[in-house]
Amino acid sequence: MKKIINRKTYNTDTAEQLGHLCIGTFGDPAGYEEMLFKTKSGNFFLYGAGGADSKYPQQAITPVTKKEADAWLKNNQ
Repeated sequence: MKKIINRKTYNTDTAEQLGHLCIGTFGDPAGYEEMLFKTKSGNFFLYGAGGADSKYPQQAITPVTKKEADAWLKNNQ
């Protein structure tokens, strides 16, 4: 998925994946997956996708700070 936010490009195909979290099982309407990425220019973002009742009913890219990325890694690895 590729998205431009505040003139910065976030692309899951070209960024480095740093972490991956799965909640629930495949087909679970409340289940989702969340992945942390780092772009070539050093920006961090979360990519999320999930079921209709999850926090990601549609695919989403959310920019995060380095501090937020470090906290995500600490809490989810």
